[in-house]
Amino acid sequence: MQLTLVRHGEAAPPIMGNDTKRPLTERGHAQAEQTADFLKSRIQPDVFVVSPLLRAQETLAHIKQHFADVPVVICNTIKPDDDAKAAVEWLSHLPYESIVVVCHMNVVAHMASILVTESFNPYALAEARIYEQAVIAEGLSTQTKAFIPSI
Repeated sequence: MQLTLVRHGEAAPPIMGNDTKRPLTERGHAQAEQTADFLKSRIQPDVFVVSPLLRAQETLAHIKQHFADVPVVICNTIKPDDDAKAAVEWLSHLPYESIVVVCHMNVVAHMASILVTESFNPYALAEARIYEQAVIAEGLSTQTKAFIPSI
């Protein structure tokens, strides 16, 4: 089973404290496009799981261009301040062999640390890490590839 974790690209600052509708900047779109180009020949996703926040949705849009028929599930447990253990538990119940998750720091890095039982390792903007495992569970994943946009 393959799990790909992606952090969103660079986003505009919050407007009047609203964090949910922060769009990607021009640089963020370019980062997301580089990540999409990296992933297009390395994964065959069965499903996309994405945060409801705009910057994650816009990042996914770049990746989804290469996988038009793959369904999208919006997940409310992968927002920036959500509990990574709950997110991993939620993902473990999905009936797919290849899952791509697009979400945010800190939850994405905490999820990764749970999966591989390593120290917290922050994600760069639009970074993608690909993991292999028999099942999604604490300590059972091995990171096989990673990509950080050069922009």
